[in-house]
Amino acid sequence: MPFSGEERSLQGIYKPAEGRPVCSECYTNRSFVYDDGSAHRVQVEFYVNENTFKERLKLFFIKNQRSSLRIRLFNFSLKLLTCLLYIVRVLLDNPEEGIGCWECEKQNYTAFNQSTNINWSHIFWVDRKTPLWAVQVSIALISFLETMLLTYLSYKGNIWEQIFRISFILEMINTVPFIITIFWPPLRNLFIPVFLNCWLAKYALENMINDLHRAIQRTQSAMFNQVLILICTLLCLVFTGTCGIQHLERAGEKLSLFKSFYFCIVTFSTVGYGDVTPKIWPSQLLVVIMICVALVVLPLQFEELVYLWMERQKSGGNYSRHRAQTEKHVVLCVSSLKIDLLMDFLNEFYAHPRLQDYYVVILCPTEMDIQVRRVLQIPLWSQRVIYLQGSALKDQDLMRAKMDNGEACFILSSRNEVDRTAADHQTILRAWAVKDFAPNCPLYVQILKPENKFHVKFADHVVCEEECKYAMLALNCVCPATSTLITLLVHTSRGQEGQESPEQWQRMYGRCSGNEVYHIRMGDSKFFMEYEGKSFTYAAFHAHKKYGVCLIGIRREENKSILLNPGPRHIMAASDTCFYINITKEENSAFIFKQEEKQKKKGFAGSYDGPSRLPVHSIIASMGTVAMDLQNTECRPANSSKLALPAENGSGTRRPSIAPVLELADTSSLLPCDLLSDQSEDEMTQSDEEGSAVLEYVKGYPPNSPYIGSSPTLCHLLPEKAPFCCLRLDKGCKHNSFEDAKAYGFKNKLIIVSAETAGNGLYNFIVPLRAYYRSRKELNPIVLLLDNKPEHHFLEAICCFPMVYYMEGTIDNLDSLLQCGIIYADNLVVVDKESTMSAEEDYMADAKTIVNVQTMFRLFPSLSIITELTHPSNMRFMQFRAKDSYSLALSKLEKRERENGSNLAFMFRLPFAAGRVFSISMLDTLLYQSFVKDYMITITRLLLGLDTTPGSGYLCAMKITEDDLWIRTYGRLFQKLCSSSAEIPIGIYRTESHMFATSEPHDIRAQSQISINVEDCEDTKDVKEHWGIKTSHHRNSCSSDQSEHPLLRRKSMQWARRLSRKGNKHSSKTAEWISQQRLSLYRRSERQELSELVKNRMKHLGLPTTGYDEMNDHQNTLSYVLINPPPDTRLELNDIVYLIRSDPLAHVANDGHSRKSSCSNKLGSGNPETRDETQL
Repeated sequence: MPFSGEERSLQGIYKPAEGRPVCSECYTNRSFVYDDGSAHRVQVEFYVNENTFKERLKLFFIKNQRSSLRIRLFNFSLKLLTCLLYIVRVLLDNPEEGIGCWECEKQNYTAFNQSTNINWSHIFWVDRKTPLWAVQVSIALISFLETMLLTYLSYKGNIWEQIFRISFILEMINTVPFIITIFWPPLRNLFIPVFLNCWLAKYALENMINDLHRAIQRTQSAMFNQVLILICTLLCLVFTGTCGIQHLERAGEKLSLFKSFYFCIVTFSTVGYGDVTPKIWPSQLLVVIMICVALVVLPLQFEELVYLWMERQKSGGNYSRHRAQTEKHVVLCVSSLKIDLLMDFLNEFYAHPRLQDYYVVILCPTEMDIQVRRVLQIPLWSQRVIYLQGSALKDQDLMRAKMDNGEACFILSSRNEVDRTAADHQTILRAWAVKDFAPNCPLYVQILKPENKFHVKFADHVVCEEECKYAMLALNCVCPATSTLITLLVHTSRGQEGQESPEQWQRMYGRCSGNEVYHIRMGDSKFFMEYEGKSFTYAAFHAHKKYGVCLIGIRREENKSILLNPGPRHIMAASDTCFYINITKEENSAFIFKQEEKQKKKGFAGSYDGPSRLPVHSIIASMGTVAMDLQNTECRPANSSKLALPAENGSGTRRPSIAPVLELADTSSLLPCDLLSDQSEDEMTQSDEEGSAVLEYVKGYPPNSPYIGSSPTLCHLLPEKAPFCCLRLDKGCKHNSFEDAKAYGFKNKLIIVSAETAGNGLYNFIVPLRAYYRSRKELNPIVLLLDNKPEHHFLEAICCFPMVYYMEGTIDNLDSLLQCGIIYADNLVVVDKESTMSAEEDYMADAKTIVNVQTMFRLFPSLSIITELTHPSNMRFMQFRAKDSYSLALSKLEKRERENGSNLAFMFRLPFAAGRVFSISMLDTLLYQSFVKDYMITITRLLLGLDTTPGSGYLCAMKITEDDLWIRTYGRLFQKLCSSSAEIPIGIYRTESHMFATSEPHDIRAQSQISINVEDCEDTKDVKEHWGIKTSHHRNSCSSDQSEHPLLRRKSMQWARRLSRKGNKHSSKTAEWISQQRLSLYRRSERQELSELVKNRMKHLGLPTTGYDEMNDHQNTLSYVLINPPPDTRLELNDIVYLIRSDPLAHVANDGHSRKSSCSNKLGSGNPETRDETQL
């Protein structure tokens, strides 16, 4: 009964047709049952394959992986069995008993031994036992039937293609004669070359391996397959030659199987002793044929093997499963592997002792670079680094890298890409692929753009490059050389750099660079265990005084948040995790306590015999390769550096003393300076003109974030958003008519940021500079100098911040620089541009930036320029002096430190030491260190102000003035800060005067070191005497001494001298004109030419020239960072001390009443030019 489509309904799921067994592996057919609700049913069968006998056989013998594998294994076993039966037949054969056909008269073997003619009967007939014949015939029948069946199933219309295959011919040679002997018994003793079945066994083995790979879904390396084929080919050649020569020599030398095997090995190895040789021409002909075959087959096999070996070298092969289960390894996934990236990772990763036994598996889609290949061939790395060419998006390649057994996976972005967003997209896909394949493998991801960070929030550790970069550059403007400080902290160093240098500053700078951040549980620590129940400030001061370690933060056991300097109200507990800065971790330190020397006790009024007094004379902490002789804490005379309490009645003859650090917090003695009182202070101190604007500032959270995942930070904000037109610095609008920085009348110096585009990361430059803990009267105006116009969503995010402006322009345009107020700026930040990444030569990506910065360095020598470079090695070109012998010596020092294995060979470059240059690749080690120190990313973000944890402090700086030099040492400063304001110093930024030995004509202050030949001096002697007064008047910022005046530029002098030599050829009028030209050239120096150029452009733009100070430069100073210097380090004038100040909002409810007066007393006499300054 037919049914329409509407009446027919599908009942549930499909089921197999009744009476037809279903193969779980092949699924040949499916049946569906349709029901219209009546008693009638219709069953329809749908076949996946043709339902024919041939197709079913083909499916079983060829297509199905498992059944085909079983059949090939059976076939391989049959071929090996036939070869074994041949050897048995040879061993049982005895030619001396007679040779002939079956049931024929036997002829004696020896009767024809002396004949000169070959008796072919010895070759054609053998003695085959009946049981052996029966077994061989059975095997031959099976093989023949299988061959014919497979030939039939493989037939595709060309029968001759099947017949003339080598495998088919060999099968016929070895099976058809045996089948014939069944019907013709006299041929049962006929010789049949069964040993040729070894080649069929080799062919079956190859097919079997391929089926095995398909069946278990696991691919072995092609290298393994090719080696196996080569070995099988050699075995087949040797076996064929052995059996063939042994049989043919039955009519000659009567060689045994062993002697034939010996002869083949000697011949194929090209040794050829000659003790065993074939005697008759058939065996000799066989040897010739075998050698020809070997000369053809073996080179082809070796060529294939070499090709696969080269490909394996490129792709890297596999990381073995056994090694992955017994050894530990991490996987590094990158888009393209550069030598700098590789060496930074390996040096930092293997700098930790516990990681020495780890393997590094590199998974990269590109072919290995030549430099990378050369480095990985070094024995130091070749045993521990494995390079695999493959993609993280392929499960097959992840399986090769054994990602599921890895201890960690580092996924790094390609920052050399022009399109960084596309690079982030690739990183995100790699992270997703790894998480999908190995969900339990810890992920360490580097992302470039902050807006892409939330896609990889599932990763265990994430470092956003632009977030860290802009926050670090912002802090560089208020805390000099913050980039150098953070870079040194996140690099592993032994503190041995520069110790062989004759320069004192290099030795001290190198020793302090070995300080890193470590952690330890307080109950297990010798450094901090004795301070249980004491305040955090007390523990920090005394641990620094006693052991030289700087305690910077803690983490409660019940709270996973890290708090930097939680303040004196935090009481230390044994379960707290302490974070401290030291040369090495406490576990690697040996404490040697010496017996206390007996000294005569002397009582004096200034002695402080409190809890800080130690029962030992000296404590030496031997830290790895560094030994520190710590401060002697015995009682000393009053004129020593012993910290003392003030005398009761006071004394006018003794210097001021420092109060002790209390074990528990005393609110009345603390000056917390939480800056919450800044509002009232600013209201009282601001002038009438400025008060109306500043009073409008409020504290709050920015209402608009340009990307998802930004950490909320309490900032100084405008009560109402500024219109977008008011954010444009160089164009007036209906709200104001200002068109340049001078017209705004800013009280503080400007901070100018030069960037290509207003990316979302630039938001992190503004937030740290507008954070709530920065005094409002010290906020610096921020000007964004952008190549391209910012988008509206970015302007929407920054319009709530006070004194933030932008203008379109570039740093290579002098007019743009002057309009944005560069002569009123204190800092200029030059950010690396994405468009420069397209340079044909990698290291040329910084060329434009370096040359532009060098130009600004000449035009505005007093400006502090902070530059970001793509490649750290290019920092040697910053503030370049071609003939500076001191820079040349630093270059040699850098090379020597690199040869000694230092990870910070570039640290002695003056721009880096001074914090004037920075490369984001220096922070790659932050991600690498987090594998061992999982807290490093959190601590770095807290220091940079990217994260704000309630109760955690922030990084700031103070300047040492003449009024503060009475403290004398860093240790006494530590006590002063801890006792007065609960601040923790962590380092010093020191600037020293230095005379650079140079012959650069533009270096004004080093003119006494410029050599001038005698002829030049004689030519200009009279000129100098005549113009001496005028030039000293013109250069009012220089000394009146002639030796201090700028000298003639060499080219100008030579040109003037040539003119003077040609003077006798001209008239007197021309000579006078030439003399005037020489005099004008003498008066003009390169510095003056640049100054006039700038002033002319300012006049052309209608800008006042009064702010351009042409002679105030800092080219003859060098600056460097000292992290956690020893307590006895002498303080110097203008030292800038890095501080971790406690959170002002941590305890507002407890002491909010007394904060205004405390801050007023503490900061009231501060220098207005110093930011975040603590006046002592």
